[in-house]
Amino acid sequence: MSVEGARRAVTTYRLKEMKARGEKISMLTAYDYTMAQIVDNAGVDVILVGDSAANVLAGFQTTLPMTLDHMIYHGQSVTRGVKKALVVVDMPFGTYQGNSLAALASAIRIMKETEADCIKLEGGSEVLDSVERILTAGIPVMGHLGLTPQSINKYGTYAVRAKGQEEADKLFEDALLLEKAGCCAVVLEKIPAELSKRVAEALTIPVIGIGAGGDVDGQVLVIHDMLGINNEFSPRFLRRYADLFTIMTEAVQSYCADVKSGDFPNESEQY
Repeated sequence: MSVEGARRAVTTYRLKEMKARGEKISMLTAYDYTMAQIVDNAGVDVILVGDSAANVLAGFQTTLPMTLDHMIYHGQSVTRGVKKALVVVDMPFGTYQGNSLAALASAIRIMKETEADCIKLEGGSEVLDSVERILTAGIPVMGHLGLTPQSINKYGTYAVRAKGQEEADKLFEDALLLEKAGCCAVVLEKIPAELSKRVAEALTIPVIGIGAGGDVDGQVLVIHDMLGINNEFSPRFLRRYADLFTIMTEAVQSYCADVKSGDFPNESEQY
């Protein structure tokens, strides 16, 4: 099977090829056209239109307030700017839990209206009916296990998940269930590195980690975190590759000073 001529260079099939040959997968979030262009041109393999937009764009404390219309809007904005990367859109809270028919309808809306390549949802056996129903329509599904932010009110904390044997065993079994159902990949968030390694070795589909150690098939971070735009979030797993908070603050301060002093605009900056 060839991926030549595909609408985007990276496909779900390509991700499996990357895992098979031991090539690590890079994944970042994006929520708008301009950022998506930058991330795509920089060579990222997968762009996640995450419901984390609730936190970094809208200022909510959790991801729960995001609606299907919100995610479709952000998904549309991102796909317009992407030529190469695989685009994955999060299914927001309340659009797939407990009702597989509603889940399928939500997934179809996302795929038709955003032209994304894949959807992602949180949970294992609890949402298996929805996963299977969505897959019957030919829609690729990426799973998400471990720390599942949409379940924050259930757990009451963002602490590391699956440290105990019972929860670790359930996560491992859920990962196997998602692969057997037909998921194209699984995200593991904030779990012990040893468990992540065990899952990645057991699955033939790619395992993407966030705070899950280095022995998985790829990594994902929130773009605002890794660029240092959001300087209030500093978990152990986050590596900041820039300090845009400081750079942007100083730029805005300089602009304000130039406007106040009359230095901007100068003669060369007017018609």
